[in-house]
Amino acid sequence: MNDPRIPLYLITGFLDGGKTTLLTDTLNMDYFNDGQRTVLLLCEDGEEEYDPQFLSHRNCRLIPIEDMEQLNTAHLQEIDRRYQPERVLMEYNGMWPIQHLRDLKLPRNWGLYQAIDVIDGSTFEMYRANMQSMVIDMVTEADMVLFNRCTADMPLSGWKRSIRAVNRMCEIVFEDDRGEELPVEDILPYSLEEPSITLEDPDYGIWYLDIQDHPERYTGKQITFKAQAMTGIRLPKGTFVPGRNAMTCCAEDIRFFGFLCKYDKARSLKKGEWVTVTADIAWEDSPAYDGEGVVLYAKSVEKAERPEDPLVYFR
Repeated sequence: MNDPRIPLYLITGFLDGGKTTLLTDTLNMDYFNDGQRTVLLLCEDGEEEYDPQFLSHRNCRLIPIEDMEQLNTAHLQEIDRRYQPERVLMEYNGMWPIQHLRDLKLPRNWGLYQAIDVIDGSTFEMYRANMQSMVIDMVTEADMVLFNRCTADMPLSGWKRSIRAVNRMCEIVFEDDRGEELPVEDILPYSLEEPSITLEDPDYGIWYLDIQDHPERYTGKQITFKAQAMTGIRLPKGTFVPGRNAMTCCAEDIRFFGFLCKYDKARSLKKGEWVTVTADIAWEDSPAYDGEGVVLYAKSVEKAERPEDPLVYFR
């Protein structure tokens, strides 16, 4: 690590979701068991407790953060001055808003190195149904999303797509109750064996995510799908964006997902109208992406009826 700042490792997740277990396992790793001074900021007391002797042997000082107001820049600076840590771990309170972390200014010599969101697979559906916005906030800020206490009969592929829809860049790991990683196969509802693919309405979200993870599967193929036409003066001339509004994790989080499409009659399209697009798929550099991405070359764009349910779901 070239960053000279003191690394902060942030662990988020709901109460009793497995954060303490993860941090205990982390402190057992060679990298965290080398005698360097570690400060562990504990923002909530869960079912599992830290063994004081275990922490002492690893030169780790546990500092409780009793309430959210105590988690402020001045207090962190005082912790830095008093304990002079060489790294910092933080077990964040799952009921505190993530916005508090976004607004928090760390000491100048600290830097956020990794954020891990820990999710208990046995309670994920309950939290997603009842605390949707908090789930989204934690996932959005994570470098890794770790599902623990999973079983093979859980809808892991659907959960993976839901997380991908919110955070394209994070690593997603599924573990069983023994800490063994569970492989998750991407099950596609259409065949990749043919040179052309026709998407059913519910399959748009699956295709949208998979093509970005595996562009080599689709480059050179032809795709047909129903979408809304998004137009605008900011798009390159002779292009539009066919896409769908999608529910990522909850009804409060609706986003538009689409790809740039080259079409010489793009100016004839009305913003938001429903169309059926048949296009060749390419993966290439485009100013619209500030880099490489999916670019569609329309072969036909025809008016279409609005679907009975216009939303896409990542399941």
